[in-house]
Amino acid sequence: MHVFVTGASGFIGSAVVRDLLDAGHRVTGLVRSDASAAAVRAAGAEAVFGSIDEPAGFAGAAATTDGVIHTAYDHSFTDMTAAAATDLRVVEAIGEALEGSGRPFLIASGTGVTGTGGIVTEDNRPDPASAARVASELAIDALAERGVRAAVVRIPPTAHGEGDHGFIARLVDIARAADAAAHPGDGTNRWPATHRFDVARVFRLALEEAPAGARLHAVAEEGVPMREIAEAIGRGLGVPVTEIPVADATTHFGFLGAFLAADLAASSEQTRKLLGWTPTHPGLLEDMAAHYFR
Repeated sequence: MHVFVTGASGFIGSAVVRDLLDAGHRVTGLVRSDASAAAVRAAGAEAVFGSIDEPAGFAGAAATTDGVIHTAYDHSFTDMTAAAATDLRVVEAIGEALEGSGRPFLIASGTGVTGTGGIVTEDNRPDPASAARVASELAIDALAERGVRAAVVRIPPTAHGEGDHGFIARLVDIARAADAAAHPGDGTNRWPATHRFDVARVFRLALEEAPAGARLHAVAEEGVPMREIAEAIGRGLGVPVTEIPVADATTHFGFLGAFLAADLAASSEQTRKLLGWTPTHPGLLEDMAAHYFR
């Protein structure tokens, strides 16, 4: 298949490109800079310049391929409402370009969009009160009814691997600056985790096999206790581990503190059965010890 990938040079997108190419697919990646284009071409893919701020500029190019995987997102966290609105425009533009084609369209979402409480499964519907990004996931249902094999891959907040600049890397930076690795409350709340290469495999298998309207969980570990994450950071940096009152979490962790104490455990049992997916890469704590403290 000829696959169009947004965010092709990003942390998840570059892993998706690699997995697709290894499986024999042809890939065209959306890039914003010469450096990103060079990285995508070096991997063996083609590059198209464009920006998610102007989806009309690349939706036509996406429509000429056999399927689309959308991983690009504004993760600056400066304006999450605006970032979600931009993402929805991209989903709608690509969806309109693919309407009636029966071709696959995979979008990235998060396991946290269903809210908290118990172990989240693929059957849990998005909770509009839980995250601004919910609108993009809900848009997939309408596209599935309009002749697009649209589906969602939910990624855990701790998608990890070398080159990670996400939540775990931020927690390491905070602990380094504070000379202590902290966790909110008793740290028994859990975060699911998956290596980025295992996430990429879910996207590729979903592109090939997932039915329209599917929700898929790229979750390797249902939930790693936050206390164990803090302890791993403490070992890696050689600093003490401390407990922060939940009420003080935002002061200590910044924007992360708003949900760092949430219990976000998630299952991928249905996804594993549907796609025949088995994670093969290191778990979070092992991966952290390998390269998060260089």
